[in-house]
Amino acid sequence: MKKPSRRDAGIVAAAPGAEAPVTPRLDNASMSDIAQALASGQVDATTLTKAYLARIAAYDRGGPALNAVRALNPDALAIAGKLDGTKPSVRRPLAGIPILVKDNIATGDKQPTTAGSLALEGARARRDATIVKLLRNAGAVILGKANLTEFSNMLAIDMPSGYSSLGGQVKNPYAPTLVDDDGIPVVSPGGSSAGSAVAVAAGLCAASIGTETSGSLLYPATQNGVVTVKPTVGLISRAGIVPIAHSLDTAGPMTRNVRDAALLLNVLAAKDPRDAATERQRRPADYTADLTHDAMKGARIGVPSDPADPLNDPFYGKLLPRSAKVMAEAIKVLEDLGAVIVRASMPTAGWMSGPGTIMAVLNRNPLSGSKGNPVTQRIVFLYELKRDLNLYLRDWATNTKVRSIADIVAFNAANAERALRFGQDNFLAANMTRGDLREREYKAALAMDLLSARTRGMDAYMNQHKLDAVLFPGSGGAAIAARAGYPSVMVPCGLVCGVDGKDTPDYPLGITFAGRAWSEHKLLRLAYAYEQASNMRKPPPGLPAL
Repeated sequence: MKKPSRRDAGIVAAAPGAEAPVTPRLDNASMSDIAQALASGQVDATTLTKAYLARIAAYDRGGPALNAVRALNPDALAIAGKLDGTKPSVRRPLAGIPILVKDNIATGDKQPTTAGSLALEGARARRDATIVKLLRNAGAVILGKANLTEFSNMLAIDMPSGYSSLGGQVKNPYAPTLVDDDGIPVVSPGGSSAGSAVAVAAGLCAASIGTETSGSLLYPATQNGVVTVKPTVGLISRAGIVPIAHSLDTAGPMTRNVRDAALLLNVLAAKDPRDAATERQRRPADYTADLTHDAMKGARIGVPSDPADPLNDPFYGKLLPRSAKVMAEAIKVLEDLGAVIVRASMPTAGWMSGPGTIMAVLNRNPLSGSKGNPVTQRIVFLYELKRDLNLYLRDWATNTKVRSIADIVAFNAANAERALRFGQDNFLAANMTRGDLREREYKAALAMDLLSARTRGMDAYMNQHKLDAVLFPGSGGAAIAARAGYPSVMVPCGLVCGVDGKDTPDYPLGITFAGRAWSEHKLLRLAYAYEQASNMRKPPPGLPAL
């Protein structure tokens, strides 16, 4: 195979004899290619950071106004300048590489950490979140904070993906001008890590960090054609991340290819005394090891869609024709790579919500089509939210008078015109709980979630069919893997079009490889083999190199 040139890889080489650092083409350059250019001296950290800042000015603030970056780090160029003489190495693999972090991840610097909330405007953190500290130790330039769905999409029912009262609306770079009468994107940017995914897709950073409770990495990844890893709960520390629910929350990388995701996972996966869930962590020495083209050979891949059981097909049965065609083509690639495809429906006891796991919340969202109706929400989310958010505000937040979820509810009510465009019904429900997780209904719901999604769901399905991974279309399997606390890896698999009967430009669809706890390395290997064989990632049109 021909070794890609620097131009092929997305890096413009300097002319012979040129003395000034080169300016990289950032529209499609991988983090690995950028690290190679830094290591070879063809670019330095300052030039690279300036180039990303210029691209943010052109496409995020100007042009299509993607609005993926909520705030820039005022010290980014100063940090880059100190790294100009440091090249990426085994000890500092990210030296000089600009990375965005989602604005629910604490940074102990001049940058606020707001979760997109007007109530936390100007709020800072006492210290870096553990994952930010790890990024800095690895040499990364923290470029800024990515926009998100406010409070990771737990504030209001039917809040549009990528909207926050403080940061505004993130747009999908594949259809940035297509919005409805309320200014909401027709092609969703995905949520809640919308800004993190859009920034990577549009080349506004080398890579980004997002978070997920249930679907918040996978959904924006599929909508924007990027790679993500939703890790096993406990692989990556959550200390310093504005929470929803500690039993499901995790952070994860967003990148333009699988190898970059593995490189970031090497940095982020570390035990942390501030997060007890990491004590049971299991990981390999190097997630990039054994990423090979033949990793799919002999792998047993479960496709939860049995033609003989059409009524039990929640994952594939409702796909639109073009999405179904893309998935069929992806499965054909897996078969050609030597995978054993097992078509069998998931046990209904696994994918269905068990008894006592949901509760009704009245929908007061003025722009929701189901306004005035009760909407079912997960008990675990609402009960853990109050306890976990109150702890974050107590232990991490500074430069703010907000100290509890009750304070946020009160602030929003007092500033409803700006803060409550879509309401705060979930926060109202969460605030009614005790906040100490002693309620019997919470304990029962948590146990039933684990019983249905893990024991009767993923475990039963994988055991029965002796599977290495389960293949889901887009983010369709996010909930069952999330409730089990299990990992998923997503990679782009094609382009689709149309939303709710409306014509749209083409936008991406991804496939998800999900598996058992701590199987990230296996899933990355499978995703890498598929990625290399299919090469389906297509950058957004209309965002050329500057």
